[in-house]
Amino acid sequence: MLVLLISIAFNLMLYSAYHTYFGHGEVVEKFYSGDPLITDRIALITVEGTIMPPFTGRVLKSIEQASKDDNVKGVVLVVDSPGGLVADSNEIYHALRKLETDKHKLINVSMKRLAASGGYYVSMGAGPEGVIFAEPTCWTGSIGVILPHYDISKLADTVGVKEDSLKTGPYKDTLSLFRPVSDVDKKLWMEVLDETLDRFLEVIAGSRKGLDQKKIREMATGQVFPAKQAKERKLVDQIGFTEDAIKSLKERLKLSAARVVSYESPPNFFERLVSSSEAARPEARWNAVLEAAVPRAYYLFTSLPGIAPR
Repeated sequence: MLVLLISIAFNLMLYSAYHTYFGHGEVVEKFYSGDPLITDRIALITVEGTIMPPFTGRVLKSIEQASKDDNVKGVVLVVDSPGGLVADSNEIYHALRKLETDKHKLINVSMKRLAASGGYYVSMGAGPEGVIFAEPTCWTGSIGVILPHYDISKLADTVGVKEDSLKTGPYKDTLSLFRPVSDVDKKLWMEVLDETLDRFLEVIAGSRKGLDQKKIREMATGQVFPAKQAKERKLVDQIGFTEDAIKSLKERLKLSAARVVSYESPPNFFERLVSSSEAARPEARWNAVLEAAVPRAYYLFTSLPGIAPR
């Protein structure tokens, strides 16, 4: 009996690992609202929490699922996020633009509690024709880039820790936690941040009618705007809820009825098993510390960096 149980568990692991490797993850479709007997679908794709791995991959899988399904006529992007990593925000934005331009699937946006910085960036994936709805209590905007840095040099001196890294160039240890940021480092990184901000402004200008680079740059102070102010500044189109975004999309698609579905990407058995075993390893905790010290630019409404879930 013991051998049988071990064999069953082992085969389940192999089966799950096979589908993880060859299946590229599974997206589960669930009924949300509308007529369950109608073939034409509207897909809800949710961007929730900090935009970073592994969350980014799950959103991209959902976009891919909507792209492949010919019955999906349009997408409502539901955003409740303070933003996240620059590259990840841009990946989601790029995938959404391809969904509209290549697959001709219309996109509306429903902003919930927070759609700031990278959360606003991904919303631009709806394109210039997309309609953006913000809930009455939503905060959005926070247009800008942040590169967190912490100086722990005094703490290190107190506990007797000294950095003595070997490096092959003067900038290899730039933004080290063990010394203040030098003027040279500031100049170097501000050039990077300015270019990253310019990209943000270009994305907004290409997606928001009536907003040019000058107007957008005036708002690019990192400030967040409540829904009413955001509408006045043309950052959003309407104040409303997800149901309003769905209704608007049905009208744009000229659909009298549709089945509205949501996508989920639950972790499989193998991922849960690996995640649990990884978290228990002492080196995993040290890796998390090292990861936190890596310089990363964020489209993020916070002064603290996010730590990727393991």
